[in-house]
Amino acid sequence: MHIELPEKLYYSIGEVANAFNVNTSLIRFWEKEFDVLQPKKNAKGNRKFTPKDIKNLELIYHLVKERGFTLEGAKIHLKENKQKTLDRFEIIRKLETIKAELQKIKDQL
Repeated sequence: MHIELPEKLYYSIGEVANAFNVNTSLIRFWEKEFDVLQPKKNAKGNRKFTPKDIKNLELIYHLVKERGFTLEGAKIHLKENKQKTLDRFEIIRKLETIKAELQKIKDQL
């Protein structure tokens, strides 16, 4: 899954939920379950996600939704192999982007 968000310092929970095509309640739930998610909160208590939070959400989404990990399995995997998993995840995303660009070129021919 490729996430389309504009370049900003902070994203609202609604923007994040729309980008991932999930409910805001799932984002809030993952925030409670995973220590790597630490969105800032303003005076009203609204969550503001940084680009780092978005990367962590992408990784969690990849493990839970795409690879089928349980929440406990994803937590353990992140604790034990975070850098290795992050490196693989980045490579997979880059390859998906390249594949999409090549598909676009093929369709134009």
